[in-house]
Amino acid sequence: MSTLRTTFIVTAALATAVTLAACSSTGSGGSMTGANPSSTPTSTSATDSFNAADVTFVTGMIPHHTQAVAMSDTLLKKTGIDPSVAALAVKIKGEQAPEITKMTGWLRSWKVPTSTASSMPGMDMGTGTGMMSDADMSTLDSASGLTASKLFLTQMIQHHEGAIGMATTENKVGKNSDALTLATGIISSQSAEISTMKKLLTTVK
Repeated sequence: MSTLRTTFIVTAALATAVTLAACSSTGSGGSMTGANPSSTPTSTSATDSFNAADVTFVTGMIPHHTQAVAMSDTLLKKTGIDPSVAALAVKIKGEQAPEITKMTGWLRSWKVPTSTASSMPGMDMGTGTGMMSDADMSTLDSASGLTASKLFLTQMIQHHEGAIGMATTENKVGKNSDALTLATGIISSQSAEISTMKKLLTTVK
């Protein structure tokens, strides 16, 4: 399937999901009604109001975070990893895993299929999201010791830069207060981690 066709299908799926969710919201308030009782919103603002940009941000950030956790897990299974790099991987996993759960809850509250977030193809490094390709992930999996430590840092810097770009877009065009707060947090925390990783690249030996 071509990249253009894949992008069209994903875009159409997101548009359909947003339209269906909007149809179940109340008039001017934009709050959701008839929600599944088993789906408890993470906060009141999670269901107050949202737009297509919020859905795009969340459905894109869930697989993005998922890959960062996978990269961290891959590194932490190895031996001979620089302790500072390993500590950073633990930190990244500890931050992003709970955010995946939070964002998944938002999608349920918005009545957007969570499968939309778990099946977003074509999100490789060429799209500007910083996502690693299968080949990149395989290279990290095969690396060891110092090489693995430096490769993780290099890849995660690019990964974080992509996330910051996505979060910056959300801050410009998003509507939901929870999503906007998360985007601001991502920009702040991941910018700081990029600075840390760049320093580590010059000191890890």
